[in-house]
Amino acid sequence: MNFNQKDLSQRDLSQNYSLLKEIDFYLVTDSGLSKKGTLSDVKEAVEAGCKIIQYREKNKSTKEMIDEASEIKRICRDRAIFLVNDRIDVALAVDADGVHIGQDDMPIETAKKLMGQDKVIGLTVHNVDEAIEAEKSGADYVGLGSIFDTATKKDAGKGIGPVRIRDVKNAIRIPVVAIGGINKENCRTVIENGADSLVAISAIVCSGDVKKETREFINIIREVKSPSSP
Repeated sequence: MNFNQKDLSQRDLSQNYSLLKEIDFYLVTDSGLSKKGTLSDVKEAVEAGCKIIQYREKNKSTKEMIDEASEIKRICRDRAIFLVNDRIDVALAVDADGVHIGQDDMPIETAKKLMGQDKVIGLTVHNVDEAIEAEKSGADYVGLGSIFDTATKKDAGKGIGPVRIRDVKNAIRIPVVAIGGINKENCRTVIENGADSLVAISAIVCSGDVKKETREFINIIREVKSPSSP
């Protein structure tokens, strides 16, 4: 199944897994690191072919977040899945495609009740046990990390290493998105160890050309997933 406009506009819960498995690069916004601003980053990433956007904002008012999230939804339209980090109220206000939550946030079961069964719910996990529990609780995918040491998220802890991705991938059926300290130099090993998708925040938003960097990540990921025949 190709990830096209029909898939996005007509998807239902049964399609979430297959759609998420076809994601190449996953953009998480960071206004504190961005050189051009969140909206510009999202626009360039979507234009480059990014199929999933997570809006993560910690420093703006609820009104500012809703205004910005509304514009991001417009940019994503039928071209990319749009998720909101943590803030279920903001996600509901703009009718986002779903949310991404952490271990200490609202339980997945409650998030599903509030958001609706057709929405995507992602959960941050750090090991196999948390990943298994996430799947049992109804998560549509897990964000696994931190894979490498990172300064982007202060509480991320020491990197678990790319080999751990394989352990998690073998333990669950839902997609695994790798995050934490990933760049173009180490992203190949992340995909080779089984990640369905990956997040690279500073490598993208700190660059002067988000579209170019996003496209290069996508090309590398696709190359590793589908190596050319000899």
